[in-house]
Amino acid sequence: MKNSFLLFALLFLISSFAMVSDDSRYRVVKHNGFTRGEKLTYLVNYGFVNAGEATVEMHQNLFTLNERPCYKVDIKGKTIGLITTMFDVDDTWTSYIDTAAIIPHQFARKIKENSYRKDEVTFFDHIKRKATVKSVTGNDPEVKKDFEIPANVQDMVSGYYFIRTLNFEQYKVKDTITIDGFFEDKVYNMKVVYKGKEKLQTKFGRISTAVLSPIMPENALFDGRDAIRFYVSDDLNRVPVKIEARMFVGAIELNLIDHKGLSHKFNKK
Repeated sequence: MKNSFLLFALLFLISSFAMVSDDSRYRVVKHNGFTRGEKLTYLVNYGFVNAGEATVEMHQNLFTLNERPCYKVDIKGKTIGLITTMFDVDDTWTSYIDTAAIIPHQFARKIKENSYRKDEVTFFDHIKRKATVKSVTGNDPEVKKDFEIPANVQDMVSGYYFIRTLNFEQYKVKDTITIDGFFEDKVYNMKVVYKGKEKLQTKFGRISTAVLSPIMPENALFDGRDAIRFYVSDDLNRVPVKIEARMFVGAIELNLIDHKGLSHKFNKK
């Protein structure tokens, strides 16, 4: 089921300062591109087939973890239609993200893929540079492991929001953005290449976008190191409005079909 990570990495690729802590042990990332209550809905297409739906939703309330105010974000993905007869997916990823530092304090996965079941929670201690992972697979007993992590490491959800804080105007075409990420039991050195600007026709009109492409390691799922492209709205929202992926078994495309609670209007052209 490792490939489920790669699939959901597609899905994914606040703006309240009232509770920012003055704890100097944590960095401060200034941002105003997203806020509590934001919800994004995507339709997943496999070729000409509607294959799945995904939502990215930030809770209206703030939560406290490690004595730090956090946003709670849920990413939910499921297959739809005929695809469910072959690959029935109903997954939820949850991250509690530090409102000031934009790093995770807790990350959870609830995986349902055909008969496969897995519940996993990762607890991050950024002061001690340690991640503790507790997981239960199927009917097996719980497994608990500790791992060393680098400073300001991201999970797969918080990394998505951190990228939304970046100012793409500071980058030149082919510049590489590097982010340390932790997933399951490994630290990943995630590299994303800035490809420049492109105008994109969407359900919401013609939108100016910044194009990003993660450098993919060799794998049995995606076709090439430049197999995935994120089209991020070229405005203060920096919302992925389209994601394309070339796979050895065909192409997958995610398109934003609904949104609410955006902090800014799209930059339409």
